Amino acid sequence: MGSSRLPNKMMLWLHGMPVVEWVWRRVAMTKQIDRTVFAIPDTPADQVLADYLLRIGAAVFRGSESDVLGRMTEAARRQGTQTVIRVCADNPLICGSEIDRLIDYYQEGDYDYAYNHIPRGNTYPDGLGAEIASMDLFELMFREAVTPDQRQHAFNYVWDHPERFRIGTCDPLDEFLAHPELKLDLDTSADYAALLKLNIHPEMGASEVVTTALQCSRS
Repeated sequence: MGSSRLPNKMMLWLHGMPVVEWVWRRVAMTKQIDRTVFAIPDTPADQVLADYLLRIGAAVFRGSESDVLGRMTEAARRQGTQTVIRVCADNPLICGSEIDRLIDYYQEGDYDYAYNHIPRGNTYPDGLGAEIASMDLFELMFREAVTPDQRQHAFNYVWDHPERFRIGTCDPLDEFLAHPELKLDLDTSADYAALLKLNIHPEMGASEVVTTALQCSRS
């Protein structure tokens, strides 16, 4: 809720519900994730977010606002998980199929960290996918990441030391989704205005999302 570029963005109304509920519903469309936990700050400003998430039945963990890495690590520890899929909660159009695509890619390769949430070395739109790593990597980062930038961004430690880690990314299996020029995340008021123009609903598949976004960008 404390975003400097777009305050309170998680509770902004988007086609019938807050942005955060879009994320919760669409992550639930994956076939391989066992449990979803919202790791949110423990600030007073985020109380309304926590209350809303609990009201709709979501699991919530609260921790440091500035130490995102620590917050995520502790949330994962409490689940006893071996593998962590990190979802950016400002990606309301995230697609379950593309999270599953990432999980398959990660499991089939020998990667320390893999991603498909941004078009960096792949052809994905910005905002359809996720990031994945083992709990062992999270514990290593928790111990060794010391700079504010590495604590505020979950995987900056990995990107700062690419020689130490096997980093992987993948393209979508459906070539129709290969539109890295599309930006579907929510950072600014302009992003919010663009999302409001889209004819979207929470049950849309990835190809429907891309089709709608392309139609709007060309109109």
